[in-house]
Amino acid sequence: MSAVKFELGQDGIAVVTLDMPGRSMNVLNEELMGPYAEALTRIETDAAVKGVVLTSGKPEFLAGADLDTVYKITEAQQAFDLAEAFKSLLRRMEKCEKPIVCALNGTALGGGLELALACNYRVALNNPKAKFGLPEVKLGLLPGGGGTQRLPRIIGIQGALEMMTQGSELRVDQAVKKGIVNETADSIEEMIAKARAWAVANPKASQPWDVKGFKFPGGDSKHPAIAQIWAIAPSMANAKAFGNYPAIKHIASCVFEGGITDIDTGLKVESRYFAACVLSQESKNMMNTLWYQLNSIKKGQSRPSAPAKSTVKKVGILGAGMMGAGIAYVSAKVGIEVVLIDATQEGADKGKAYSTNLLDKAIAKKRSTPEKKEALLNLITATTDYSKLEGADLVIEAVFEDRAVKADVTARAEAVIPATAVYASNTSTLPITGLAEASKRPNQFIGLHFFSPVDKMPLVEIIMGEKTDDATLAKGFDYVQQIGKTPIVVNDSRGFFTSRVFGTFLMEAAAMVGEGVHPRSIEMAGLEAGMPMPPLALYDEVSLSLSLLIMKQTKKDMEAAGQTFPEHPGYSTLITVAEKHGRIGKKAGKGFYDYTPAGKTLWTGLAEEFPVAKEQPTSQELQDRLMYIQANEAARCMQEKVLRSVADGNIGSIFGLGFAPFTGGMLQFINAKGLPQFVKRCEELAAKYGERFKPASMLVELAAQGKKLEDNLN
Repeated sequence: MSAVKFELGQDGIAVVTLDMPGRSMNVLNEELMGPYAEALTRIETDAAVKGVVLTSGKPEFLAGADLDTVYKITEAQQAFDLAEAFKSLLRRMEKCEKPIVCALNGTALGGGLELALACNYRVALNNPKAKFGLPEVKLGLLPGGGGTQRLPRIIGIQGALEMMTQGSELRVDQAVKKGIVNETADSIEEMIAKARAWAVANPKASQPWDVKGFKFPGGDSKHPAIAQIWAIAPSMANAKAFGNYPAIKHIASCVFEGGITDIDTGLKVESRYFAACVLSQESKNMMNTLWYQLNSIKKGQSRPSAPAKSTVKKVGILGAGMMGAGIAYVSAKVGIEVVLIDATQEGADKGKAYSTNLLDKAIAKKRSTPEKKEALLNLITATTDYSKLEGADLVIEAVFEDRAVKADVTARAEAVIPATAVYASNTSTLPITGLAEASKRPNQFIGLHFFSPVDKMPLVEIIMGEKTDDATLAKGFDYVQQIGKTPIVVNDSRGFFTSRVFGTFLMEAAAMVGEGVHPRSIEMAGLEAGMPMPPLALYDEVSLSLSLLIMKQTKKDMEAAGQTFPEHPGYSTLITVAEKHGRIGKKAGKGFYDYTPAGKTLWTGLAEEFPVAKEQPTSQELQDRLMYIQANEAARCMQEKVLRSVADGNIGSIFGLGFAPFTGGMLQFINAKGLPQFVKRCEELAAKYGERFKPASMLVELAAQGKKLEDNLN
């Protein structure tokens, strides 16, 4: 059974349908492109074929390139040849002197959109789920099928640069506005009919860039208006990327060079830059984690296979603060009935109002409607009455980080909910096993750690207590996927994985302040290393007082257990700033920074309390401290079996903490450096700054055996 169907109509228009057997989605590989090349030969040589409508037999048009092939490439020539082979097919389409119309029934991303751009005209189905874009930059790649050349020639250089460097994905209406889609239809039949009609009406179609005298919309690379872009584009890109994403620079180079040459020269230039991207360590890191590992998590690698798939119909949320309110919103958004409980009716109503505010913003941006707002709000019951929890499948506790308060609400909820219900805590630090002691059914007690703001953050960290059973894990995992989040699964410990590792990043920055490192250098080092926010500003966001509270509780617990609390050099910095000066963070308007209506500035008093040292470390030294301390702690989490897989560690660190995506996550950061080199650098840092940098013993052993962290998975 062929992956390409060819049906010639009486009007001479052939409908060519891409429909790979045994797959839910069409993928650009030899299995599809081989038969397509044969169909193209018939289009070129059969005089009976007057024009073509190219469409898909799948719900989506075409997903893009086969990344398995791209990921395995180790030589530049292989990457160059792969790109050139696809492009030669597209150029044959453009030069066949017969109209080819693309009928886009669904999503066309990457190579899928590049195929559509090589057609003379594009008609799209008004499909609300359809997305169009060239998002290759998100995997450290660039569009290698002519996207960097055709898109600027269709929509202009500035718009094309923005789309490709940001990896934007457009809805149908946005694609029409941009000029990528020419026409829309409300049904498959209408779409095919419109495409066929255009082909009949334009028997001698050719691409604009193949016509003598072609001009780029808005000007080519030499045009004065566009020349200004080249003057500022590199600095704008570097302001956010700090040179960590070579694909961004390579995309800009392709567009610039293509804008001063003909299309065929531009396509060849693109293939060379594509090869550079494919061989880059950044791309290997990102493909490994953000494609393979992410997909394995989404397919349920961390979910027990035995329990049947479940769906939550009613969820109870205890605590209507920012976290509880956010969880209520994302649950109701997917149609789950929500009971939002707080100590006072005023607090519960305020929690529900959080959803109202989000929906009003969405309506203002035309991303929602008043009808959808009303339907969602009707699903949320704001109350103080625990009896309303009756019939809930799941209860999520999101109250203050205090064991006694949590134990009280656990008992009140369990008095009402069904015996089959799962009880979850949204705690960010307190061990789940200890919290489950307040439960009558610790086997059905689990941690569901959300990140703030819940409506935007994509991750949920699922924590297994010592007695949590597989059925409870499966239900928690299914719920997280039901609300459109990515679940990672970790075992119980203080701070679990994300909070524990995140703390090392913040505390290292605090230690640097205490050493007399210039605060501005610390902030820049964090950004240059690829973190989303500078560490001291981030500390203010999460609050210094919370960090001190957790540290004091940890110290108390460890001393009660006969253990010694390791005094971190950053601890005294926090006590000075937060306790001596009452500067507890952004919520108080003062922390490491001063906050005013005009913005924020570093607190000048830091220099008085912590005089800037005469000898200042290099930026690389600071970056290494901030990144190695986190990665090494992640390895310790692996060693202690807090982390259950490398994929959970990498995805958790990027999606939960914003750990530099170009590294592929904390554990991939170690693998990419090479374990012997990573261990050596940790030992150097330990000798200079203290035992906290001592490499995890697991890494030392694996380095001696010449292995990577993945080798130790099972």
